Amino acid sequence: MKENSILDREVLEVIRERYEEIFSAEKKVADFVLRNPQKTVDSNVSELAKQSGVSDATVVRMCHHIGYSGYYQFRILLARDLGRKQVDQAASVEHKDMVSRVFAEYAEIMTAMGRRIDENVMFKCVELIRTCRWAHIIAAGNTCPLAQYMGFRLGRLGVKCTYNVAPEYFMNQINLAEENDILIAISQSGTSRQVVQGMELGKEKQLKSIAITASVPSPVSELADYVLVSAGKEEPFSYYKGYEHLKEMAVIDALLHFVTTQADIEEDKLELILSDYKM
Repeated sequence: MKENSILDREVLEVIRERYEEIFSAEKKVADFVLRNPQKTVDSNVSELAKQSGVSDATVVRMCHHIGYSGYYQFRILLARDLGRKQVDQAASVEHKDMVSRVFAEYAEIMTAMGRRIDENVMFKCVELIRTCRWAHIIAAGNTCPLAQYMGFRLGRLGVKCTYNVAPEYFMNQINLAEENDILIAISQSGTSRQVVQGMELGKEKQLKSIAITASVPSPVSELADYVLVSAGKEEPFSYYKGYEHLKEMAVIDALLHFVTTQADIEEDKLELILSDYKM
């Protein structure tokens, strides 16, 4: 079966077709997925393994045996299939005040996030940032713009930091880190391999770390000294919302707000220079 045909087909259909070709332990995973597709996309690999009564490795092997590159590809394609059905259902129903409802939903999410984040953890993160020598900000994939945004903002506050879209760059910076440097990891899923590797290296270098993630528990949150949760509640995994980072941005802005209000900010000379380019 060619990869392109796999990517174009519905995941549940592929499982049913290849079911007799996989091992008995892998069938436990397949059975759970067929019965609980939404629970599957809401689960990371460890959670799915536990619910299926198998090991993490068995979940990954099942994905490989039916033709996928790994669990992540399997998961997002299953989420795509479920998402298409949800979109089709939503399109068939007329809604009034749809725009205001979207913003009301965002407001509810922000309020729930504020209640969920531990105030003591927030201010410990602020203190880490205010007293660090360098802050190394790491992210991967579509989360990279958030690292760039945070790095720029911290730089304007006088906090020295490194950030880059290339994992090779931030891994090198972490490897060169010294005492009193800190690590700030941004990962919505909490499972980005490059971010996890960066945090593991940071642990070896004995760096204190902050994680901004929607996923607890996750490898990123387990490696971090402090976790700022970018989710108001446990929400269904959505293929179509996978690139939405409003919540992570809100956590970053809240953290920067407290860094700003508690820091001794000198006159912003750079802003005076840049003022020549504004009307």
